[in-house]
Amino acid sequence: METQELAKIIEALLFAADRPIPERRFKELLPDVRNGQLEEAIQHLQEHYRDHAFQIIRVAGGYQIVTRREFHNWVRALYTSRTRSRLSRAALETLAIIAYKQPVSRIEIEAIRGVNSDGVIGTLLERNLIEIKGRAETVGRPLLYGTTEEFLRYFGLNDLSELPKMEEIEAMLRQREESRQAESEESSEEVASEEESDTQPDAT
Repeated sequence: METQELAKIIEALLFAADRPIPERRFKELLPDVRNGQLEEAIQHLQEHYRDHAFQIIRVAGGYQIVTRREFHNWVRALYTSRTRSRLSRAALETLAIIAYKQPVSRIEIEAIRGVNSDGVIGTLLERNLIEIKGRAETVGRPLLYGTTEEFLRYFGLNDLSELPKMEEIEAMLRQREESRQAESEESSEEVASEEESDTQPDAT
């Protein structure tokens, strides 16, 4: 298969996908592609996208088309009307511990935090930011938790080897949630302003 033809197929798959596509999935979909041709086609697309507002990145162990950082403010404005539930400080702390210590049990998490963590672990499981990785070979065989592919996507990491130090993870988590809170507050202010404008009496 010619590189340009393959590049078009890959482009279509990436645009249609709602999450990163791993290399193994590409190989399942394109069994006739020889070794190295996939990377060559993706590089071809990257060159083609050089002057576009989007690019292909490696994230969560796969490839995904995303907008470039310099257009973040405009893209963020598109979604300010969406309701977002923020992670609590307890959830942020717990997520940072799991990301850094994984696989880790609830008992170990609580030993670090000094408080019960059942509720926040449940929240993180519901948000698909963590998952059960197995059981510890200790008394009671407690469940072990680790981060998910969604965690990698959320923070734009390709794999766990890119994890920063624990202090940096906590800072990233706080920054991400503060940004989400600011967007939510901006959206609320806009709605309030529109409602106030609608209730103003007509001067005529």
